[in-house]
Amino acid sequence: MWAKIKAWFGFGGQENSHRHDSDGHAHGAGPHGHTHGVIDPSLSSARGIWAIKWSFVILAVTAVLQLIVVFTSGSVALLADAIHNVGDATTAIPLWIAFVLARRKPTTTFNYGLGRVEDLAGILIVVIILISALVAGYEAIARLIHPQPITQLLAVAVAGVIGFIGNELVAVFRIRVGRAMNSAALIADGYHARTDGLTSLAVVVGAIGVWAGFPLADPIIGLLITIAILGIVWQSARAVITRSLDGINPGVTEEIRHAIEHVPGVNKLVDIKARWLGHKLRAELTVAVDPNLSVAQANGIVLTLQGELHAHLAPLEAATVQFDTSGAQPVEVPSDAGGHHHAPEPFRVDCALASGLLEIVDTPDGERMRLTAREHVEDLAAVVEIHRSGGMVETLPLLPSHNVSHRFESTVAPEEPHEFDAELRLSSGKGQETLPFRMVEPEGHHH
Repeated sequence: MWAKIKAWFGFGGQENSHRHDSDGHAHGAGPHGHTHGVIDPSLSSARGIWAIKWSFVILAVTAVLQLIVVFTSGSVALLADAIHNVGDATTAIPLWIAFVLARRKPTTTFNYGLGRVEDLAGILIVVIILISALVAGYEAIARLIHPQPITQLLAVAVAGVIGFIGNELVAVFRIRVGRAMNSAALIADGYHARTDGLTSLAVVVGAIGVWAGFPLADPIIGLLITIAILGIVWQSARAVITRSLDGINPGVTEEIRHAIEHVPGVNKLVDIKARWLGHKLRAELTVAVDPNLSVAQANGIVLTLQGELHAHLAPLEAATVQFDTSGAQPVEVPSDAGGHHHAPEPFRVDCALASGLLEIVDTPDGERMRLTAREHVEDLAAVVEIHRSGGMVETLPLLPSHNVSHRFESTVAPEEPHEFDAELRLSSGKGQETLPFRMVEPEGHHH
C-alpha cells in the first residue's frame, strides 16, 4: 500500500519495467513474441506539446479562480496553492519551447539535434518550482507572525477542491505522456502537479480548522504545503540532473544485454554505454565476434543486433556497434598508398634576416609551404618563387601565423611535382636576402 502511495507521488515506480519472466521474457508481441513494456514509437514531441497546451489551459483557469478567492478571503494557504498553480502553468512554457526545438533536424553544428534542450528545460522547471515554494513559505511565516482574519471559508474550501481537480487532470496528462515519450522533464512536471493537488486538499483542511476555531490552521497548512513542494523539488531535480549528466537507469543496460542474447554470432559483450538526448536513447556497444568472419557476415550480425535493440527499446534512436579489437594487429599501410604526402627534405635557412627550416608540410587544410624560424627580424616578409618548366614562376607568399609565433606559411599548396628549383626571398627594413634552394622528392615517390 505504501509503495503504491509513493509511486502515485513519483517517489519510485515511474521508470519503465524491464523484468522478464522465468523463461527470460514474456510472450505476446514483437519479434520472438516478446513484450518488454516498451514505449510506443509513434509518440513524438508533438504529443508532448499537445499535453502541455491542455495542462497550461487547465492550470491557468484553476489559478485565476483561486486568486479571485484569495483577494476576497485573505487565505494564505490558498495563496500558496495559487502561487504554485501559477508556477506550474509557467513551467509549460520552457517545456513547450524544448519540444518545438527537439523536432528540428540535426545540423552541421548540432549533429545530434537539439534534444538536450529538454534537459535544460527540466532544470529551469525545478528552479521555478523552488522559487514558488520559497515565496509561499515566506507568506506563511509572515502570516504566523502577523495573524490576519480569514473570511468566506466555504469559498476557500471550494477553491481548494477546484485546485485538486485541476492539478490531478494535469498530472494525468503529463505523467502518462511523459512516460510514453520517456521525457524526464515532463514526468517531473506531472508529479509536481500531482503534489500541488494534495496541497489544494490541504487548503480545505486549513479552512475547516479555521471554521473550528483555530485561526493559525491556515498559515500552518501553508507551511506544510511548502514542505511538500520542497520534497517534489528534490525528487524532480534528482531525475532531471541525472539525465543531464548522461545518467541512465540500470534497467536500460540490462535490457540491452537481454537483446544481445537473441543475436547469434555475438560471442561476448565487451562494453556498453547509453544515454538520453531529451526523450531519445542512444547506445554504443563493443562486441566480440569470430575474427574469421567475412566483412559481410560481420555486418549481418550488426544489422541483426540493431534490429533486436530497436525491438526491445522503442525509444532507441540509434545504436553504434563496433567490434572488439583486442588481439588484432594493425594493417601495415603501403608506403606508397595513394594520396599520402612524401615531403622532400627541408631546406635550412641561415642568413642575417632569419634562420630556421623551410619545408612542405601536411596541415588540416592540405599541403603548405612553411618557414619555421628560430630567429628572425621583426618586420620579416617571405616569398617562395618556384621555377617551373616552360619559364613559368609559381609565387607563394609566406604569411605570419596568428596562432604560432615564428611561423610563416603559404595559404595554398605548392603545385605538383614537389621536385623543383626555387628561391626564398626575404626582406625587411634591414635589407633583402635571396636564398636559392632545390627540393627533391624521396626515391620512388616521383610524380
